[in-house]
Amino acid sequence: MVKSRDKAEKMIEFKNVDFCYGDVPVLENVSFDVNAGDYLGVIGPNGGGKTTLLNLMLGLIKPSSGEIKVFGERIAELKKERAKIGYVPQRLSQLDANFPGTVDEIVGSGRTAGNGLFHVFSKIDKAAIERAIEIAGVNDLRKKLIGDLSGGQRQRVMIARALAGDPKLLILDEPTTGVDINAQEQFYHFLGELNHKHHLTIVFVSHDIDIIANEVHQMLLLNKRVVSYGEAKDLINKRYLDELYGNKIDFTFHPHHHH
Repeated sequence: MVKSRDKAEKMIEFKNVDFCYGDVPVLENVSFDVNAGDYLGVIGPNGGGKTTLLNLMLGLIKPSSGEIKVFGERIAELKKERAKIGYVPQRLSQLDANFPGTVDEIVGSGRTAGNGLFHVFSKIDKAAIERAIEIAGVNDLRKKLIGDLSGGQRQRVMIARALAGDPKLLILDEPTTGVDINAQEQFYHFLGELNHKHHLTIVFVSHDIDIIANEVHQMLLLNKRVVSYGEAKDLINKRYLDELYGNKIDFTFHPHHHH
C-alpha cells in the first residue's frame, strides 16, 4: 500500500539549516524534505555544499543553526535507527585495489557495522547478506577479490555492502567516478529498480546533471542555498541551470531511453 504523497512518511527533514566553517558560510538557510520512496538527485557545482549536506544527513557534522531530522528523529538522537542508513562512498577506488578481501567478505562487512569485525554471523545476518548479494546481482563474483573486478562490478558490490545492513535509506556520493558511461547508465537503472521494487528511498549526490536528470524522480539543485527543488522532469530547465552554474556551461541532454 503506497501512502499518498501528502501523508508520506518523511525520511529526511532539513529546516533552515546553516553551516559555516569558521565564518565561511557553506550552506545557507537550506530547507527540504525527502519522503519515503523518493529517488532524489542532489546536484550542484563543486564547492556548492553537496558534501557538507551529505555529512549533515549522515550526522557526521552538526548544523551551525537549523534542524535536521532523519526518520522523524533529530539526527543527534538517532541511535539504532542510524543503521538504517546505507551509505555508498565517493571513490570506489578508496577500497585499495589490492585490498585482500573477497566480495563475500566485503558485503559481509556491511552487516558487521557496529558488531566489530570478528562478529559471528547469525541466521538473520546470513539471510540479509544472501538477499543483498541476490538483489545486487553479484552472486557469481562472491569468491573474487575486489581488486580483480571492473568498476561497474565494484559498484554493485558496494551497493550489496550497503544493502546488507537492510537500510531504509540509501545515500550515494558520486559513486560513478571512474566508471564508463555504459556502466553508469546500467547503475542508475539498477538504482531505479531498487527504488521501485524494493521501496528504498535513495539520495544520490552528483555534479553530473546530465545523466542523473534522466534517472532520478526529484532533484535538489544546490549552490550554498537551495536553487530549486522539485520533480526532475520540471527542473530540466535552462533557467535553473543558468542560475546554478552560470551560463558558462552548455548542457546537452540525451533523450531519455527506457529499457
